[in-house]
Amino acid sequence: MSIIYSLKNVVKERMVENAGFRLLVPNLEIHKGENIALIGHSGCGKSTLLDMLALILHPDQAKQFSLETNDGETNNIDHLWQKKKRDQLSEIRRLNIGYVLQSGGLLPYLTVRENIELPRRLLKLADDDSINSISKVLGIQRQLDKLPGLLSAGERQRVAFARALSHRPSILLADEPTAALDPITARKIMAVVMELIKGLKITLITSSHDWAHVYKMDLRTLHQEAGAVENGRVYQSLFRD
Repeated sequence: MSIIYSLKNVVKERMVENAGFRLLVPNLEIHKGENIALIGHSGCGKSTLLDMLALILHPDQAKQFSLETNDGETNNIDHLWQKKKRDQLSEIRRLNIGYVLQSGGLLPYLTVRENIELPRRLLKLADDDSINSISKVLGIQRQLDKLPGLLSAGERQRVAFARALSHRPSILLADEPTAALDPITARKIMAVVMELIKGLKITLITSSHDWAHVYKMDLRTLHQEAGAVENGRVYQSLFRD
């Protein structure tokens, strides 16, 4: 299988009032179609790593940071950041990546259907039956004409997944997408999502607080290792297999 992400010595640092945080990814290769979970305590940098993989956050250092897009082209992401090619980064993100936030991030003034259709409209994709199809699989087809505020928390997260997948990205990123749900609902949603992405051959990278469920789903796990450096003033977090 082709390598979709390749990262070597990628670093992101944040300093506040003589205290700091450093996220380090020494070496990471993610193959097309893999299902991966980021495992670690709250505040260890899972969201920071996902934001870098989503091309939203610029790494401070990177020996290598490449991403293979749907067309088979390998893009030097760190080079694009250094050259301030934000439009190109945005285009890569829009075409190749779906991102589900913990809060869902739905637009409250749009109906469920309009929320799901939004990525397709932005990409000017032709109307087809994909919205109805994905909504049926996720069990939200009866909610398409409602506003998000009328849905349960579980239904809103199903809509968030539908929106992230509606334009058929090659990569799905999910930042603790079921953290606000009860365990039974969370596991039901993730079971459906896992079946869906396997059928679509989509690469999944998710963070989770439910470690036991991650192991049951048989995801490849990236574990966080922590330590203090520089006289205890900088907290360092490493992610590795």
